[in-house]
Amino acid sequence: MRALKVALAGLLCLDSAAAIEPNLPQPQHGLRFTTPATVWDEALPLGNGMLGALVWGDGKPLRISLDRADLWDLRPVPEFHSPEYNFRQMLAWHRAGRHEDLIRLYEEPYKRPAPTKIPAGRLELAVEGAFEETSLDLRRALATVRFEKALVEVFVHALEPVGMIRIAPRAAVSLKLVAPAFAGKVEEPAAGGIGAGDLRQLGYPAPEESAGQTWRAYAQQGAEGFRYAVYVGWREAPGGWVAAWSIASSFEGSNPPALARRRAETALASGFPAMLASHARWWEAYWQASSVRLPNPILERQWYLEQYKFGAAARRGAPPISLQAIWTADDGKLPPWKGDYHHDLNTQLSYWPCYSANHLEEGLSYLDWLWKTRRTAFDWTKRFFGLPGLNVPMTADLNGAQIGGWRQYTHSATTAAWLAHHFYLHWKYSRDRRFLVERAYPYLRDAAIFLEAFTAQRGPDGRRSFPVSSSPEINDNRPEAWFETVTNYDLALARWLFSAAAELAAEAGRSQEAARWRTVLAELPEFALSERGELLIAKDYPLKASHRHFSHLMAIHPLGLIDWSQGPASQRIIRASLEQLERLGSDWWTGYSFSWLANLAARARDGEKAERALEIFATAFTLRNSFHVNGDQSGKGYSKFTYRPFTLEGNFAAAAGVQEMLLQSHTGVIRVFPAIPPGWADAAFTTLRAEGAFLVSALRRGGKVAELEIRAERGGRCRLESPFTGRLLELELRPGERRRLVQDPI
Repeated sequence: MRALKVALAGLLCLDSAAAIEPNLPQPQHGLRFTTPATVWDEALPLGNGMLGALVWGDGKPLRISLDRADLWDLRPVPEFHSPEYNFRQMLAWHRAGRHEDLIRLYEEPYKRPAPTKIPAGRLELAVEGAFEETSLDLRRALATVRFEKALVEVFVHALEPVGMIRIAPRAAVSLKLVAPAFAGKVEEPAAGGIGAGDLRQLGYPAPEESAGQTWRAYAQQGAEGFRYAVYVGWREAPGGWVAAWSIASSFEGSNPPALARRRAETALASGFPAMLASHARWWEAYWQASSVRLPNPILERQWYLEQYKFGAAARRGAPPISLQAIWTADDGKLPPWKGDYHHDLNTQLSYWPCYSANHLEEGLSYLDWLWKTRRTAFDWTKRFFGLPGLNVPMTADLNGAQIGGWRQYTHSATTAAWLAHHFYLHWKYSRDRRFLVERAYPYLRDAAIFLEAFTAQRGPDGRRSFPVSSSPEINDNRPEAWFETVTNYDLALARWLFSAAAELAAEAGRSQEAARWRTVLAELPEFALSERGELLIAKDYPLKASHRHFSHLMAIHPLGLIDWSQGPASQRIIRASLEQLERLGSDWWTGYSFSWLANLAARARDGEKAERALEIFATAFTLRNSFHVNGDQSGKGYSKFTYRPFTLEGNFAAAAGVQEMLLQSHTGVIRVFPAIPPGWADAAFTTLRAEGAFLVSALRRGGKVAELEIRAERGGRCRLESPFTGRLLELELRPGERRRLVQDPI
């Protein structure tokens, strides 16, 4: 396809014009219930990345579950500091069939209650009058609960570490501050797996409680010297009653009770209207970053709900999104899978939407944390693998330390490679050269150094090979989950990493290093394919049954090594691989499987398949507050998993799927509406971000693109597939320059 640098026939290129109007969140995008939520995981979620709250209940009481992102029990795992804890020993035990020893050392520790994320506690308000309705205003991130005689408003401030409550008009109300049930002991041992049991297994002392006429507080001692405090104060206000709360941890200083009190009292002194106004300004700016307008109301609403949760859970300066982020379970139990950081899918999918949705700043919370915890990862790589470079534990605590689980994946050799992909994406979408030189390339380089050493041995074909390989979560934790030949999962990540490291090294002016990574790349084997052209799990090992994790398809999405734009050969692989998923069925899929399928289908330019997958996700695998709960809640048989542990990655991957339908730029060419169903005659989006730091808006009307706007944040050459002619167009844009392209009316 020849690039044209001039205006094409049938195309009019204007230097400036009024922007396509954004579609800001509307009431129909939010939540509104006429029956109260009676369980914590159906609550209205609020948050600012560090503090979180869940609003639920009928007023007898109305509950506000409290959370803070850095509340963790960080007890170390002693087995992971023993002499036998190393890769060489693990491999020897595996080949000797000593599976009981492997389970004892690597998996049994995860069944213990700690390390784990822990909750903060709860506020309980007894409000006079019968419950009428509750709602969540996405635009202002404000929860409202209406009673017969009062209106309760709740928000967690977008910038300040406080939450606030207003009840108006003045109604009879009482407030309790309830600490989690940590104190005491239980005889029943931890169950492990999804739920590790009662909070009391942690064995903490009872909280130190204190109170005055207009305040309540407690301080809770945790493990390893950790301590946190919760404070809530209240006062009469014009026309009603106002309260403010804060949570402080010992990570911030030596006196959490004083800090929590000072923050809450400062907020009360500012007043509810002033605090709400500054909070709403932040959210108004957040919603200006991007918007969509879709003919499918289910997908449009779900996209806005996911963007809202992302804005509430991801904030630079706070820890990144864990399994439940700042909405830890409030049921007296440890959170599902201990609320940890899973890097074989969960954290990665959670940040998929931030790039094209134009929320790079919020996405940096993830990359900042990965950079901050590099020393822990370097030490673990050297101690466990005995190799140079960087790898990362697949299950990690707040400090990035290994916490165990199924051994084949918690000790995967390619975890850092998948995490490196997010450093690469930030560079590609931001074109921030300082980030390239100081963060992106160094992270990729260090991960590449490790994989270069790990793949030093050669297979029978003379190519680099892995000592053992795996593909999450194929064969669960059985011995056959390790493969003697490299899996397509590991191979895709290795091939991507060395290719991207070479690309970034060249961009950073490190030509010798670029040549080094290209050499290693050339020594890796090719992908394993079936006779029908499907991507296999590994050589001679097809996907044999329905499975939740599409790890063998990483080369298609998210890595883009096999792409539709490459022509018939790649298209056959993509088509055959997706047909295989459909043939095997969704019996053992979870919600995130449908979200991921939507992204895969969008890359295959199949808008109908993507739309269907996202509809099933939104209607069958989410609760009424939009939380993804893994299992099928619809009763329609989409999956045999019908349980409901709440995790967030399926939510955010769904938002990314919508964006892949509307805009793609991963090949270096911008394509608008590349994967929408034929029936979508009218659709629009504003300022979605493309690689190269281009902000793109587009309007489709009557089945055709009516106009397209591109704004260059950094400037440079913009390569665009014309939505009017299909030809490749190149535009040279200055920083800040905007171009509007419309169909020529002549």
